[in-house]
Amino acid sequence: MKTRMHAAFTFCALVLTAQAVVAHGQQTPQLAPPRTGFSFPQKQTLTYSVDWRVFPAGTAIIHFEATGDRERITANADTIGAINLLFHVGDRFQSTFDRQKGCTYEFDKQTVEGRRQINSTLKLDYGQGKSILDEKNQVTGQTKHLESSIPSCLTDLLTGVFYASSQPMELGHTFAIPVVDALHTVPVTMKVEGREEIKTTLGTFKTLRVQPTADAGVVKNRGNIWVWYTDDERHLPVQMRARLFWGTITFRLTGNESK
Repeated sequence: MKTRMHAAFTFCALVLTAQAVVAHGQQTPQLAPPRTGFSFPQKQTLTYSVDWRVFPAGTAIIHFEATGDRERITANADTIGAINLLFHVGDRFQSTFDRQKGCTYEFDKQTVEGRRQINSTLKLDYGQGKSILDEKNQVTGQTKHLESSIPSCLTDLLTGVFYASSQPMELGHTFAIPVVDALHTVPVTMKVEGREEIKTTLGTFKTLRVQPTADAGVVKNRGNIWVWYTDDERHLPVQMRARLFWGTITFRLTGNESK
């Protein structure tokens, strides 16, 4: 159960990395800038309900805030109800990236998962061509400082879900994005598979179903992930689903406010 809840509520890892673990030896794709005319939200809050199989399991709240030429995304993921009594999860994420180029500058995580409590900060220094990871175990007090070389311009696990919205999406089209995961770069392919109507409490949406994949990884053949983006200029993710060997986790958009 602990492993399941950890996978379920590490929001960004669920969406982009259940299949996309480090692919060594592959050429890193370049991060394309947002398409002409696209702009990230100045201020917006998205709320998602989270189900595990048929059971309500938690909520995820994503907030966007423009700060000059940069964008800040914060995400909170929390268990609810009976799941919360079995294994409490309260994860916090924050990413800061360039609004014009999409490049991530900093990605912070505070994870509370049962007795596990880890805080980490990943900084990307493009001038020096390196990533810097500082991590602290809040229970044991152990710390870790690691550095690694990086190519220019990467997105992170959280931002990548919404960065994809800035790219052209057409049925049958694929595009690749380089995602930084700790000190590794993960080439992720986003394939636009089909059109579907998705119903949430906010209404019915015409969407494009996109599947993120990678060519290598220990869980490559154990499950699938999809993101349903609105079939319009916003490409708003209204549903996300991970179908893994231990069950299916689904995120559904239940709130969209400009605040």
